[in-house]
Amino acid sequence: MFYKIGAGLYALWGVLHLLAAVEGYRLASTVDAGAVQGRLMQNAWNIGFFALVAIAVAVTMNWHNSATGYWINLAAVSAADIGFILFVLLPGHIALWPGVLGPVVWILAVVFSTIGFTMARAV
Repeated sequence: MFYKIGAGLYALWGVLHLLAAVEGYRLASTVDAGAVQGRLMQNAWNIGFFALVAIAVAVTMNWHNSATGYWINLAAVSAADIGFILFVLLPGHIALWPGVLGPVVWILAVVFSTIGFTMARAV
């Protein structure tokens, strides 16, 4: 059951980050055309892609406690959020709240999916 909570949290993380990707694209649209706008749009695309991967893996693999799904979302979502924490949140480029919401959901997803994954392997 823990792995299903983890799957739901990974899916929630994905939805939050789809919204972040849309906001990132909107921000990019306000910048003059050029390299900065292009990098902002690329960033929005990358966040959106990570979000779609997290959702797809959560509903097709983590929900069934797949070992492959466990490792895919652990790696992909961790990579996305560690970069966000290091380069956006910790330097204070955005407010701690609601900025910390994504990392909190990520950590909870890791905790619940890990508990579910290890409990199933121990039986």
